[in-house]
Amino acid sequence: MILAGETRAGKPGFPWLVFLHGFSGDNREWQNIGKKLPDYPQLYLDLPGHGGSQDIAVTGFNDLSQLLTKTLLSYNILKYWLVGYSLGGRVAMFHACQQPEGSAGLIVEGGHPGLRDATEREARADSDTRWAMRFRDEPLASVFQDWYQQPVFASLTDAQCDELVALRSQNNGATLAAMLEATSLAAQPDLRAALSACAAPFHYLYGERDHKFAGLTAELHAERHVIPNAGHNAHRDNPAAVAACLAQILRLRIKDIP
Repeated sequence: MILAGETRAGKPGFPWLVFLHGFSGDNREWQNIGKKLPDYPQLYLDLPGHGGSQDIAVTGFNDLSQLLTKTLLSYNILKYWLVGYSLGGRVAMFHACQQPEGSAGLIVEGGHPGLRDATEREARADSDTRWAMRFRDEPLASVFQDWYQQPVFASLTDAQCDELVALRSQNNGATLAAMLEATSLAAQPDLRAALSACAAPFHYLYGERDHKFAGLTAELHAERHVIPNAGHNAHRDNPAAVAACLAQILRLRIKDIP
């Protein structure tokens, strides 16, 4: 069993870019960005419970990291950068902390490194359990209308919210709920120390209107990149700026390619 995904060819000698979407997204989420980086071979994955991986379930972050390793090997991807947004960013950070062979670098957009406080963990577990129940039992359009009222999405306009609700409502509520529970922030370890120990370069992107994650980046041993005119979903709000940022990161880091 491997994760479903789509590939795009690149030039020989360039490392792969492996893109991981956010909760309720799919492999299409990063493709507009990837088109602007044509030199790099690319893999766009569907996380468990989403898209073509809808029927795949995992028990937690360890299980998911092992599945990601197996998937990369199935594509013969031996050197790669992980690029992840939100949930995909958390998965990417956890995987990078396992010091996997072939990891060339890590680029995260709006991903939480983990909760430090037991009270916060308990509150998050309760919240995610309630959301999971709603995803299982209620029409998705109704659930997502409320989902996008959370403070982290405060920068969304009404039109942007309506567009996302329509898009995300194409999912399967039961499989989303299972993935939400398996990868709850309450179940994720605090990755700050492990990320500091990673040898691979770590870059963190956040939208200038995403005040919560702007604060979190100060706690990370990462190179920070502010995306203008963007909120939590910076690559959706300002794809040109995010693509340019990724191109600059890769150009500076990859010096041995002609």
